Amino acid sequence: MMRVDRLNKMEELLEEVESVSMDKLNEIFQVSLSTLHRDLAELEKRGLIKKTYGGIVLKRHQAPEPFSLRNIKHQKQKMMIAKVASRLVADGDVIYIDSGTTTMHLIPYLAAKKNITIITANVHVINACTLYQQMNVIVTGGLFYPPANTFVGADVIRCLRNYNISKTFFAAAGFSIENGVTSDSPLECEIKQYLAEIEQEKILLAGSSKVGTTSLMTFCQLKDIDYLIMDQKPPQAYLEHFARHQVKLLTSDTEEIDS
Repeated sequence: MMRVDRLNKMEELLEEVESVSMDKLNEIFQVSLSTLHRDLAELEKRGLIKKTYGGIVLKRHQAPEPFSLRNIKHQKQKMMIAKVASRLVADGDVIYIDSGTTTMHLIPYLAAKKNITIITANVHVINACTLYQQMNVIVTGGLFYPPANTFVGADVIRCLRNYNISKTFFAAAGFSIENGVTSDSPLECEIKQYLAEIEQEKILLAGSSKVGTTSLMTFCQLKDIDYLIMDQKPPQAYLEHFARHQVKLLTSDTEEIDS
C-alpha cells in the first residue's frame, strides 16, 4: 500500500473509532514500527491526531471543555493529588495557584500554614479562600474567561510581575516527553508560559489520564518542572526521563519515587 493511501486509511479508521492502539495499527497496516511512527508524525503535523500512551486519538478542533464538566471528573483523584502537593508549601511562601480543576483543591489543605500568600486568577480558588480568613490572597484581575473560570490577558501578567513568587502550582491539559506540558487555551497558555520562565519552584499537578496526551499549545518542557504530583506512577519511559532531568515525582500513595 502506498503511503498516501495508508495515511488516508488511518484517517478513515479514526473517523470511525476515534482512538486506536499502536498494536492495532501494526496489525492492520503490517508496516515496520519506524514507518508507523513516521506516518503518525505526519498525521500529527497535519493536526489530525494527538498521541496518547500506547496509541492515538482523533483530534477534534473545538473549544476547551467547559470548567463545570471538567470539574466533576475524577474528583477523589484530584483531591488526593492536591493533598500531596500541599506538603510542598512552607510557612511564609508566596505561591501562585494556576487555573484548573485539580489546583483548586489545594486550599483546604493549606489552612494550617502560617503567613502564606496566595496569588491566583482562578475564581474557584478565590471563592475557596473566603472560608479561611487567615490566608493572604492577591487576585490578579484581568478578563474573565468562562471556559476555565479564570481571569486571563495582559493584566494578569502585569500583576504577576509585581510579586516574588516562590512556587507555582500548575495545571495542564496533558503532558508528554515529546511535546512537553500543554494547554488547550491560548489565553491561559501565555500566563502559564510566563510563570514557567521565571525563577521559582514549578510544581505540576496532573492525573494519570494526562500522561502521553498533547493539547493545543506547549507552555514548558517536562524537564523544566521541579515536581510532578500524580495519582499513580507513569510508564517507565517517563520515570527514566524524570531521573535524567532531576524532576521529582510524588504520588498520592507514596513519597518520592525513584526510577
